[in-house]
Amino acid sequence: MHKVSIPQYIIDRVIERRGKEHIHENLVPSRTALIVVDLQNAFMVEEYAAAYVPEAVTIVPNVNRLASAVRASGGKVFWIRNTVSEESKASWSSWYDMTGYRADAVAKRQANMALGAKGHELHPDLIELPEDETVLKQRFSAFIQGSSDLHERLKAQGFDTVLITGTVTNVCCESSARDAMMLNYKVIMISDANAAMTDAEHNASLTSIYSSFGDVMDTDMAIDCLEKNAERKAAE
Repeated sequence: MHKVSIPQYIIDRVIERRGKEHIHENLVPSRTALIVVDLQNAFMVEEYAAAYVPEAVTIVPNVNRLASAVRASGGKVFWIRNTVSEESKASWSSWYDMTGYRADAVAKRQANMALGAKGHELHPDLIELPEDETVLKQRFSAFIQGSSDLHERLKAQGFDTVLITGTVTNVCCESSARDAMMLNYKVIMISDANAAMTDAEHNASLTSIYSSFGDVMDTDMAIDCLEKNAERKAAE
């Protein structure tokens, strides 16, 4: 699991600007969605991976803990699956062109990210329940126009806070977090439930999100906030 480190001067700057270290600690559990980004075999099982992220396997227990806590406190879990389709290959051709010099890698990625492929499936150690929702996305960000219907689903169900988990921290997870904030969601990145290729990339992403786009908590703190706020609401 990554060694998390956000520079103290960034923390100090955030406290000076916002008045507290964790601006979203008073989240409303029933309006909180856990967003699990791309924890699929195509990133986590080397046999199927064009982009193998070994650290992603280490965060599975924390994601499962968060999913259980979110469900228990009245929120919902959304499993986001990166998906390649004929439409996306045409409408996002610039991305495929960028990696076109590796035709073998592109072909493997497209095959393993297609709907119905083994690589497209969630990692088998993740605990998915019938009340959860699956969202297919076709861009790095789950929130950008043309990628998925996640924003519409969340708004229709009254969610205003998102806990961002998954892989890769500094690509699909960060892209989703940035766009979610600009769509007026309260964004919390979970520091030990995201995975990148290196600690440096992971921490750079967390630092960027914490500095300007939202909050960063570890799994224990996020669960504590969910449970405390659910208890407070029940006592009112």
